[in-house]
Amino acid sequence: MATRRLPPLRALEAFVRIVRMGSARAAANELGLSPSALSRRVTSLEDFVGKKLFTRAHQAMKLTDDGRAFYDAVNPHLEALAMAIEGQSENLQLLRLHLGVSPLFGSQRLFPHLPALRKLHPRLHIDIDTGPNLIPRIGDTLDAAIIVTAEPDEGFYSVRLDHNRVHAICSQQLADEIGHAPDIDTLSKQTFLIHSDLPDSFAAWKNALGLEKLQPAAIDHYDSGQLMLEAASQGLGIAIMHDDHFRRASDKKLARLYDVDVESPYSYWFVCRPKSLDQRPVKLFHDWMIEIGL
Repeated sequence: MATRRLPPLRALEAFVRIVRMGSARAAANELGLSPSALSRRVTSLEDFVGKKLFTRAHQAMKLTDDGRAFYDAVNPHLEALAMAIEGQSENLQLLRLHLGVSPLFGSQRLFPHLPALRKLHPRLHIDIDTGPNLIPRIGDTLDAAIIVTAEPDEGFYSVRLDHNRVHAICSQQLADEIGHAPDIDTLSKQTFLIHSDLPDSFAAWKNALGLEKLQPAAIDHYDSGQLMLEAASQGLGIAIMHDDHFRRASDKKLARLYDVDVESPYSYWFVCRPKSLDQRPVKLFHDWMIEIGL
């Protein structure tokens, strides 16, 4: 039987990285390649399959229809190959990831997907750390973290996970009392709930609604988004929070004030030290996270 030719594996890896990460620059950084070196690898793969997999313009690479079809056809087999190799390597020892994450993100966005991750990588186990000061501990007691910030320090490898909107959230009872679009005088008599790590959210919300001069009766600070949702639900104040948390909470006791979308200064980011991507647990979690769009 004739031996079938395989494409250059490094070129195939470059192609998959670009598709999964959605950015040629991010893929080049992860692989430690220059943009031109990454492009050469993709070109060699295109020459092998005889199809254009990407269009190139202004240093950006966009997947073509042929490229999408190629990825959809090849990716399942690559995953099967990776799992087969994983099952025969490292003496079947457990792979352990020390991950920092906020309780609210963990319960709403991470935990619902973890059974699928366990099924995909049975030997990957995750130690969850919801303690304070995650950023200084990355690379020390933490392998990686999912944090909410304006933009991570350039010394980290980072992947932005979302773009958020800021909502004013309160109990349905309070919304019925003050109205769903209260004026500034009414708001000035209310207590606002602000996350200690997201102080600029309140300013962004006020500015977008033309309420720059608003001085509420009190501002209560929380270090837990989960507790902020509960406090708002119990009528303790108006919480300034991300729309994603409000939507995922699915709490009928909560209501949104105003029908205005306000862009948040903050996003969730996956961060780790660049060298940590060489660690098998970090890489497995990172690639899975990108694949499912966590």
